[in-house]
Amino acid sequence: MAVLLLYLPMLFSQCFIQQYRAGGAMENQALFRTFYKRPAVLLWLGCSPFLTAQAEPLNLAQQVVTATRTATPLVSVASSSVITREDIERSQAQSVPDMLRGLAGVQIVSNGGRGKSTSLYLRGTSEKQLLVLIDGVKVGSATSGAAALQDIPLALVERIEVVRGPRSSLYGSEALGGVIQIFTRRGAKQGLKPYLALGTGTRSSSSANAGLAGGSQNGWFDLGVSSEDTDGINARAYRPSAAGAYEPDADGYRQLAGSLRGGYRFVNGLELDGSWMQSSIHSDQDLRSSSGKTGRYSYADGEQQVLGGRARFTPLEPWDVTLQAGHSEDRTDNFRDGGFYSRFDTERYTFAWQNDFSLTPEQLLSLGFDYQQDRIDTSDTYAEDSRDNRGYYTQYQGRFGRHGVSVGLRRDDNQQFGEHDTGNLGWSYELSERLTLSAAYGTAFRAPTFNDLYTPNSGSTAGNPDLKPEKSENYELGLQGGAGWGEWRLSVFENQIDDLIVWAGSKPMRPQNVESARIRGLESSVRTQLENWDLAATLTLLDPQDRSQENHGHQLARRAKRTFNIDADRRIGSFGVGATLFAASQRFNDASNTEDSRLPGYALVDLRGEYHIDSEWRLQAKVSNLFDRDYETAQTYEQPGRAFYLTLRYQAL
Repeated sequence: MAVLLLYLPMLFSQCFIQQYRAGGAMENQALFRTFYKRPAVLLWLGCSPFLTAQAEPLNLAQQVVTATRTATPLVSVASSSVITREDIERSQAQSVPDMLRGLAGVQIVSNGGRGKSTSLYLRGTSEKQLLVLIDGVKVGSATSGAAALQDIPLALVERIEVVRGPRSSLYGSEALGGVIQIFTRRGAKQGLKPYLALGTGTRSSSSANAGLAGGSQNGWFDLGVSSEDTDGINARAYRPSAAGAYEPDADGYRQLAGSLRGGYRFVNGLELDGSWMQSSIHSDQDLRSSSGKTGRYSYADGEQQVLGGRARFTPLEPWDVTLQAGHSEDRTDNFRDGGFYSRFDTERYTFAWQNDFSLTPEQLLSLGFDYQQDRIDTSDTYAEDSRDNRGYYTQYQGRFGRHGVSVGLRRDDNQQFGEHDTGNLGWSYELSERLTLSAAYGTAFRAPTFNDLYTPNSGSTAGNPDLKPEKSENYELGLQGGAGWGEWRLSVFENQIDDLIVWAGSKPMRPQNVESARIRGLESSVRTQLENWDLAATLTLLDPQDRSQENHGHQLARRAKRTFNIDADRRIGSFGVGATLFAASQRFNDASNTEDSRLPGYALVDLRGEYHIDSEWRLQAKVSNLFDRDYETAQTYEQPGRAFYLTLRYQAL
């Protein structure tokens, strides 16, 4: 084990050196500044063998139900992360994207600060290739193909699970790059437990949330409300190509949200639970109209709503049945030049029936059926406004001594694109009690969105009804271990995507299937305790390569090749202190990789602290972007500078 710990930092360093030799002069300078001159990174690369073994073991082996769709996963193969309510409050993150930013394999691209359109790239795949669930219900826009993560109220979230790699064999289309499942807050085990948080901050920011959690021996519930208001920043910088659209103003954001979740277990074993969440937002924007108008005085009024219900019962001793129905809505009205501009309303209806058979205590067979219907209602005229998808899947999980095996197969019958077969094969081997080797292979597909297919020809954009679905093959090798000082994981992977859908061209710009893309990467994460400090670090090395004929060998747009994050937290009596360092290397804003589309690398530092007034009350403070770094994740879209936040929290015991 000691030899392995010594070898890992050497491996990371060699990977950096290879990336350095392969890069150009400007990229390498940014790489050196971003990583090697940061003491925290040197700590990450070199301290592992010397961490104290006297620290208490960390309980990091949390179940991830999203990876297998079963309540008790038997085989742990997928690379995954879990964010708990405790993590959310400790970090003092302001949004779901902020909370996810530091995870291995995650990159966030924002169009202008809080509440603006935000994309999450997981292992180099786009937001359209990522499936998002809320309490088991699929969410997202059927027109854009993405979920509005920026509009999900973090104050009402209990837990977030992130599973990397393809999961189409369990979930169908969209799960090409991975799955994110968000669970709303869950009720207390016994009695009534109210909670409250009030916050204020820079740019006239204010927030408030309150709720009541309750429970008894058989039932539980949680009812919560939250609000947020901020003046925001000037979302978009000056562009010579759109001088008339420039507005040097603050683009604000408002949100009002609520959630309700509850369940009950009957004497006969039947479990019923349901959830509801709604978020209404107003977001000011800086845009240029595609119809020739300036795009000034732009804003959007939107609504996200999710409703779901689930029943679980056991007809026979080895047979568990789960029935789940869900409904999600994504509604947006856009206004520009002082008047109405467009409307995009989408609805998604889902139904799932899963049967889990315990063949033996260490073998589980799952058989399931999914139904999904998407509907759209827009101010434009689309050639189609609805489609259905039926999916049939089976999954086997088994343990044989030190070996673990998982196999999954699925067939989707899409109303527009016919049948698609996907599969997953995973294997794990316990090299020792605290060291596990794993390997996985998976295929996936993604159906084009309604915008991809049917966007009306406006002269500047148009859909392409001849598009084919994207298809992918993914290979992964992982190694994870634990000891008295903590736990770690290392993963290497390659994802080959065929018929990748890319919007390109002009007059009009339209989507097209490029030949292929190849994404290779190395991810690593570690959690430990060092001199009473809780440390958590992630490092991702990525080679997101466009393999199309026109841009062969280019870096896929808006993907950085290197990202690093380290969190350090410590409790000192009634006080808690912490800091975060996040760094990302350069990226390009478009597939051409021209010099004028280059976005420089950057590093951000956040500081936080809290004071426990008593066992129920806490006062928290945070400084984000401490050094007021000026940076962009999407060209011409500004990002927030230094900001201060103060929060008072109450949680009844």
